[in-house]
Order: sequence, then C-alpha cells, then structure tokens
Amino acid sequence: MNRRGLLIMGAAAPALAAGLPAASAVRVQTVAPPDPTEMVRLWPNGAPGGEGVTVVPIVPERSTDPAYRDRYAQYTTDPIMTVMRPERPNGSAMLLIPGGGYRWSVLDKEGFDVARVFAASGTTCFVLRYRLPADGWAAGPDAPLQDAQRAIRLIRSRAAEFGVRPDRIAVLGASAGGHLAGLASARTDGAYAPVDAADEVSLRPDLTVLMYPVATMADPHAHAGSRDHLLGASPSVEQVAAYSLERMNWTGAAPVFLLHAMDDASVPVENSLQLLTTLKAASVKVEAHLFQEGGHGFGVRLIQGRPAQVWPELARAWAARLDFPL
Repeated sequence: MNRRGLLIMGAAAPALAAGLPAASAVRVQTVAPPDPTEMVRLWPNGAPGGEGVTVVPIVPERSTDPAYRDRYAQYTTDPIMTVMRPERPNGSAMLLIPGGGYRWSVLDKEGFDVARVFAASGTTCFVLRYRLPADGWAAGPDAPLQDAQRAIRLIRSRAAEFGVRPDRIAVLGASAGGHLAGLASARTDGAYAPVDAADEVSLRPDLTVLMYPVATMADPHAHAGSRDHLLGASPSVEQVAAYSLERMNWTGAAPVFLLHAMDDASVPVENSLQLLTTLKAASVKVEAHLFQEGGHGFGVRLIQGRPAQVWPELARAWAARLDFPL
C-alpha cells in the first residue's frame, strides 16, 4: 500500500471505530473529473464590437494537485457556454457566471465544480466564459453583460433542445460574476443589437443566486480591483452609480438568494447587506444567508467541513418553495 493509501486509512479510522462507513469520514478524489464536452458559441458571427480587440485568449492552470483543476480564462474573444447535462433532468436550467475580478473568469472553482453539484440534482447547467471589459471591446463595461444576456436568451430560445422549461432559467454568479449576474437580473434594457431570432425572447432570468457578490462600485465597500477592471482607474460619479447594484431599480426582478461570509476580506459583506436593503425596498422575494466564517471565493470545494458547506442545500430548499427545482 502506498503512502496516500495509509493516510486515507488513518483519516478514516475514527469513523470506523464509531461504526460509521469510511466514506462518510473521508472523500478522496485522486483524479479531477473530465470536463463536459458540449459547448455553445454565443455569437455565430463573432462577438459585437471587436474591431479594436487584439488580445489573445489564454487558459492557465494554477493547480498542482491532480485531484482538482483550478483554471482561469483571460482575454476571451469567442464567448461560450459549456453545457453540463444531468442524468435525470428536473426541467430547470442554471447559467453559472464565475468570478475573477473582471480580470479573468475562473472556470473550475465557481464554474464546473458548482455546476456538478446542481447537475447531480437534475439541473441542466451552463458555465459561461465571458468577455472582459478592459480588452478593447466597443461596449466597454457592458461587454460582459452582452454575453450574459445573450446566454440567457440562447438557453430560453433553445429550451426544448436542452430539455428545460423556458420559465425555469436561473443565473448564479460569484464575486465579480455575482455583479454580472446582478446586472443581468436588474437591467431591463438589451445591451446589444439583436442578431437573430434568439434575441426575440426575454433576457431576464427567473431566479438569481449571488455568492459573495461584488455589488457596489462606491467606497468604502467597493472591491477596487473589480471596479478598476470594469470602469477604469478613475470612474465618474455617474459611472459608479450606474454600475452599483444597490442603486439600481430592481422592481419586478426575479427572486434573489444571497450568501456571504462575514469574514470576507476581499469583498466586504456590506456588499450583500446594502443590496439586501434595496431588494427588500423593491419588494423582490429575497433570502440571505450570512456565515460567520468562510472568507472569499470558497465555491463548494474550499468550504467543506465548515458551516457554509450547506449553502447548495439552502439554495435548493429556498428555490423549491418557489416551485423551482435546483
């Protein structure tokens, strides 16, 4: 038996002594699961406003452990959705928008890893690889929003093909991806000119989950990195107001589920608290969960063994009360 096997047996011993199965004490994965292979291009004739774009896409790997992957997509020029189909579909869809400070988009921690959790309970998941606002796109800070709106419309217009209901499309965003998901939920205007029949359907999600979201662009609670990459180093007062989620009109928006850790040192919990106040004032159905500890960017893997690991079950229970299986 190799050293890894001995370590596993040692860790499992307390559970075995207590009469519990070893699997309940230790869940060891030695090789990262394969990526889903089904992909959908958002823009068949190229993303809009790319005449001045010269960046070259990269997808670096940061993990040195074969048990998991930790990649990020930077300088994306051809936005895509990666589709993760469940074995037993429940009719719901979820567009996952990972974070990355609008500097890049993490693919695994807040994308594929979270998608696997919800696909396991029947939700058809779509992980969005979106364009970034500082890469020279004509739409500037609205370039990521164009991709999010187009993704929602593609899922809804092709609902039968994906085996989902057109009125059961959720969006889940984490960190800066939470800001983007919030924009997609609050803004009623289309951020791009229609390109085909898919753009005739609604761009609004039916349910919104925001994980430790970047919400405000205003000091003292703004995440400076996200703001700089979205709006530049010296945004105007008008820009700050226009892109702060807590200052938007959320009247008529889909129900929102908020989760945040109180000890988040990157995106202060006030981002969620201020947004919660706005949502309540707008009579949006909202549920919020604040955890004493968890830090930032925990996804599902980095929170194991801590109280916040239950957040997917909390989100499912909340959505079920709204007749929305997740």
